[in-house]
Amino acid sequence: MNAGPRLGTLLLLGTTALSGFAAWGGQRLLVNGHQPLTPDQSAAQLWTTYRWAIDPQQRREAALLMAAQTGSFDALQSQAWGTNPLGAVALEQEAETATRRGDQSHARELWHDLLQRFPHAAASASARHVLGDQNPALHQDLLKQQPSHPAALSVAASMDPTPTIGFQGAIHLARWGARWPGAFKRISQACNDTSSIAPATKDRDVLARGLASLGDGPGALECLQRQQPGSTPQRSSEPSTQLAIGQALLRGGHTEEGTELLLSLTRDHPQSSASIEAARLLSEPLRPSREVLDAIPVSVQKRSAALAAARVRLANGEGAGEVLQRWPDDPDVWQLQWDLAREALLSENWDRAKTILTREPSSQALPDPLETRRLYWLGWSEAQLGDQDRSRAIWQLLTSQFPPGYYHWLASEALGDAEPLNLTKASMPSPSQEMSWAPLNSAQSFVNTLWRLGLKRQAWETWRSGIDPSTPQPKPEQLVEGRLRLAVGDSWMALDQLRWLNLRWRSANCRERIDLQHSQHPRIFEEVLRPAANSQKLPLELLFAISKQESRFASGVTSTAGAIGLMQLMPATARELAGAPLTEDKIREPKQNAELGAAYLRQLLQQWRGDPFRSIASYNAGPGAVGSWSTQDLNDAPALWVERIPYPETRYYTKKVLDNLFGYLGRDKVFCKPTLGGVGQQMTQTNAREHNEGHQEHRR
Repeated sequence: MNAGPRLGTLLLLGTTALSGFAAWGGQRLLVNGHQPLTPDQSAAQLWTTYRWAIDPQQRREAALLMAAQTGSFDALQSQAWGTNPLGAVALEQEAETATRRGDQSHARELWHDLLQRFPHAAASASARHVLGDQNPALHQDLLKQQPSHPAALSVAASMDPTPTIGFQGAIHLARWGARWPGAFKRISQACNDTSSIAPATKDRDVLARGLASLGDGPGALECLQRQQPGSTPQRSSEPSTQLAIGQALLRGGHTEEGTELLLSLTRDHPQSSASIEAARLLSEPLRPSREVLDAIPVSVQKRSAALAAARVRLANGEGAGEVLQRWPDDPDVWQLQWDLAREALLSENWDRAKTILTREPSSQALPDPLETRRLYWLGWSEAQLGDQDRSRAIWQLLTSQFPPGYYHWLASEALGDAEPLNLTKASMPSPSQEMSWAPLNSAQSFVNTLWRLGLKRQAWETWRSGIDPSTPQPKPEQLVEGRLRLAVGDSWMALDQLRWLNLRWRSANCRERIDLQHSQHPRIFEEVLRPAANSQKLPLELLFAISKQESRFASGVTSTAGAIGLMQLMPATARELAGAPLTEDKIREPKQNAELGAAYLRQLLQQWRGDPFRSIASYNAGPGAVGSWSTQDLNDAPALWVERIPYPETRYYTKKVLDNLFGYLGRDKVFCKPTLGGVGQQMTQTNAREHNEGHQEHRR
């Protein structure tokens, strides 16, 4: 008689337990099986995750992504829980929002909370920066604990010298951020001071290196020689300081002083790596001084590939084979190989060009830009020697395995595979030219998380605060830095850095090569360049190519010759094109500059009947100079015509603009196939671990 109720109770308990277990299991599956949120997610997807996700870490990530995409930070309230550093980021953004809304009292509460709960997070630098205005000790903590964070550099730039702290701000900037706005003025002020609070000798070394890194060689040298009253002027004993100053002196045209300083370095520190770099700088001219090379200690000469290459140049190519064979992996020898090959090509000595350009089968390929150049001209030499099959095989290798660019296009033309190039026709409109989001792959895992959540500024600040700027970063991390700089709007430094990385990186994997190629062709100022291109019936990619080469998309720059703005227009040319007087500020304005630059390009293309080579060369050297050059080879061998341009700057410029152009035209072209398993799987596993930790924090 009691069996029924007991059975019912057992069934009820079993069902309840089973349901609870299923719910728990489903939650764990959602947590562990969740795919990482990225900026590719739509606003609707993010809102759904934020509103309904079981895992609180997912909800926080969705809130951060929504804030990054929309600029609305309301969803971040109550997202600063736990010890995960994402809580610090949420607090930082809440405090910044309160400040913008004028609620200073609440903002200060949030900054104090951030500093108390997350004292070691990168975001705490912002709290120290703000709260330090009323508590200077926090500014000192910031300089000590997070010296390379932008907040620390901002504080250093605002510090006036006092008897208590001396020139601490200037010394800090010279050590951690010499390129920070206002740093040059602060460092120069400290160097020129000879009062009782003047910097000590050891600090002058730091200040001098800072000035040298900014190109002021004479100022750096004088900084070392100025001392406190009663002190004896002396030269730095630090090889790195001597090297930096010597390089700045040479670059600035102070050849005698720079040469003497670098020679002293090789004599005083012959075993240091700085002495090898000094020898390279002294060997750099195309026709270096034999007397200078002979003055370098023999022990340094034996270790210097650059000096060996310089000896070959002085001997008109004699001994090249031995040097190429001994140092096949040295960038200075790569340059020697091209210089000798170019001489052979211009003299139409195809057999010698082939010999110079041929590398041992066991040799590692050169960096992409140098390898494509080598392969194109090796194929050309084979064709001139009559081996068409070999030539085509080399060019097919180039076009199938290397990113789009100048030599890629030349090889495609030679194979008959290139589409006709028409620079007098506007680009077809496209709904989106941007690739989907790609992982950053930094060695700093939290930086990757911030990048994935669209928090570009925070990713940059966290990355910057985690490195020592005086220590060279590994090449993958240099790519990370370039991408981060682009993301926060520093195209001037980013594109220069990425260019040099591209010329030196041989071991990049496919994913890294794709990221490097894509990052070097950003679509910056498209909102002003596209209308200008359309109005003049020009490809948008051509304006990107010119702007990148002229200004690296830094619209505020003015060249030493006086060219202004995004497309670097001379004031007289701009006013003639506008048909009206224009102030320099008006010429610098991106929209005006793009319109006038596009109009000038249209004029040049009309003058040269659409010829891309003479039109682009004319943008740099002027149509008068280009018109005086021989047109031999222009139709049958335009690449040789380019190599015969008598102005080295214009020769380089023409190739680089064309390289930019074809890089933009083929920006999304697949030239290698990355293995997605490693990176994607690793990111998913890392994300799952972060979510599990965040979930556990919430439960605690």
